[in-house]
Amino acid sequence: MTPPGFRLMGIVNVTPDSFSDGGGFLQADAAIEHGRSLVAQGAQIVDVGGESTRPGAEPVTAEEELGRVRAVVEGLAAAGTGAQISIDTSKALVARAALDAGASLVNDVTALRGDPQMAALVADSGAECCLTHMRGEPRTMQRDPRYDDVVDDVKAFLAARLEHAVREGIDEQRVLLDPGIGFGKTTVHNLALLARLDEIVALGRQVVIGTSRKGFLGRLGGDAEGSRRLAGTIASNVLALERGASVFRVHEVAPVREALAVAAATLGAGWTTSPPASTTTT
Repeated sequence: MTPPGFRLMGIVNVTPDSFSDGGGFLQADAAIEHGRSLVAQGAQIVDVGGESTRPGAEPVTAEEELGRVRAVVEGLAAAGTGAQISIDTSKALVARAALDAGASLVNDVTALRGDPQMAALVADSGAECCLTHMRGEPRTMQRDPRYDDVVDDVKAFLAARLEHAVREGIDEQRVLLDPGIGFGKTTVHNLALLARLDEIVALGRQVVIGTSRKGFLGRLGGDAEGSRRLAGTIASNVLALERGASVFRVHEVAPVREALAVAAATLGAGWTTSPPASTTTT
């Protein structure tokens, strides 16, 4: 059982071109089965996306994106896993269909800037939403990103988007914030955000971290072309937990869950008094 204090968001990319698993789950049956497997490994949230947000990715139409994800959301909802279903989209048309099909969280990498109808949709539905910092758009975001102070700039952006969401009628308690690791950031920017993540946490909302398999981990670990990067993913998530993050978006749920469970117990986040008796003898 996952100790209290954090949630795991398992990734289901229903795309042909996502950076590490594009095409692997493009068929609805495969994506549904993958989502069920992630829940069995310990995911409390399954994040379904039909448009790649990797650096350089080209946009797709709302109709194409919806055609990829609708059956997957419906199938996961019908499976009755008990996990929350998240729709990873910046388009209100896609989000509305996914919410009608059983999703209850909208993961919008544009932080409600991509579609003028998104904020009202989330407010009216009562769904949770995740607002992400991204410089530019996926197609252009890695073209020489610059900041005065990346942590200060990202914090100010997220504070402004949170204020906007509340002003549009979204319950503040239902807003999650994501500093957007790898979304218009260099390796140095990503490391600064991880090191000073407590400053983002100070905004008072649940903070989502998505470092899984990202390129900066490969560059730091000497495996720039590697597609897995599990060790770096675990290390970055443990550091983020220590600094206050509470939702972890990952490809490999089981090993990250185990690492975070140990870290949470060590930090006192897992058990409020003492560990279970079975853990005290070794």
